[in-house]
Amino acid sequence: MLGVIQGFSVICVVITTGYLLARRGVLGSSAQEALARVTFWVASPALMLTVLADADPGVVFSGRTVATGVGVLAGAVVYLPLATWWWRRRVGELVVGTMSAVYVNAANLGLPIAAYVLGDASLVAPVLLLQLIVIQPVSLLLLDASGTARGAGVMAVVRSTINPITVASIVGVTLSGTGVTLPTLVREPLDVLGGFAVPAMLLAFGISLHAGPRPGAAATRGEVGLVSAIKLVVQPLVVFLTAEHGLGLEDATVFAVTVLAALPTAQNVFVLAARYGQGVALSRDAVFVTTAGSLPVVLMLAALLPHG
Repeated sequence: MLGVIQGFSVICVVITTGYLLARRGVLGSSAQEALARVTFWVASPALMLTVLADADPGVVFSGRTVATGVGVLAGAVVYLPLATWWWRRRVGELVVGTMSAVYVNAANLGLPIAAYVLGDASLVAPVLLLQLIVIQPVSLLLLDASGTARGAGVMAVVRSTINPITVASIVGVTLSGTGVTLPTLVREPLDVLGGFAVPAMLLAFGISLHAGPRPGAAATRGEVGLVSAIKLVVQPLVVFLTAEHGLGLEDATVFAVTVLAALPTAQNVFVLAARYGQGVALSRDAVFVTTAGSLPVVLMLAALLPHG
């Protein structure tokens, strides 16, 4: 428990620094965008490649992925019937609502928490790959099929799948599986660049808390409550039950996948919603509410679950 608190303390201090810098006007939305671009195109790929190259391939292709996938399916099963029959949502709105309920902030928060709290950044790989290779492309295809005027087309689906983080992760897993070691001249620059990823993500996240979306009255409060409850309660609970009782995974693994499932809705769900003009208010409020509620949930999990 002490180690978990210490890990969160590091994360909270860096996030708070980013927030204060934005509040004081030292860093603004342009800095957030710059940090996000650097981490997406350079630092995060370098981190994922080096971490996965050193990791056991079983970290990615294991019960972790199964438990995570079951949690995503459970969240969708709870949300879709209610949103369809009660709130009469259309296809595009259903896609954004489902993503708001199950799409984890695996980059900005998942990587730091895996590194500092769980002690192994590679633990976030199954979540990242599932979201980048399966959930996001399928969501984009459905949004385009729904006929929204601002749809980005098939190329957006291709770009969402073939991106730097996904490619670097696949390369890292390949290196690990084949036992190939990168030469020092290549490895050391990657280590330096990868070391920049986590602090840059946390600073950008802190800036977003000041400059990002605020909750409003445009979205249905009941739907925001449902989405937030799925994200912070249903998804981690199902992942825990699947990992603990369905798959019989060890305590440390159960704790890790449950904590990652309890992370808030990813901010890029709001970006995607704004791009397609679907479920914008819902995704905005879901990001805000789940971000505020995630930390207490994760701390409760740390107090209740054995860490192994």
